[in-house]
Amino acid sequence: MSQKQLSGVVTSDSRDKTITVVVTSRETHPLYKKQYTVNRSYQVHDEKNEAHVGDRVTAEACRPFSKTKAFKLKSIDAKSKGRVELKDEEELVEKKAAPEAPKSSKKEQKEA
Repeated sequence: MSQKQLSGVVTSDSRDKTITVVVTSRETHPLYKKQYTVNRSYQVHDEKNEAHVGDRVTAEACRPFSKTKAFKLKSIDAKSKGRVELKDEEELVEKKAAPEAPKSSKKEQKEA
């Protein structure tokens, strides 16, 4: 008997020996026959803390490790290529507050 396997993307690795994996699947509505995507998240046991955010992983069913964790990490299929970091709001505010060349209005141009 083969174990149930999941394939998805790691969305969180902040907890010790636990990762959150989001599995995306396409399902068909029974009455309207329209397809839609369903995202389900699973807690997966990662003994060596190998997987990180953005990695594509495969997990397999096993005995329950806790109330919510019943899968363990089988393999890392593809490593993440990095993260995109956004600039801090403070840096953006400083750039906006920097003095710019004064823009003259139409009234000022007529008066001059």
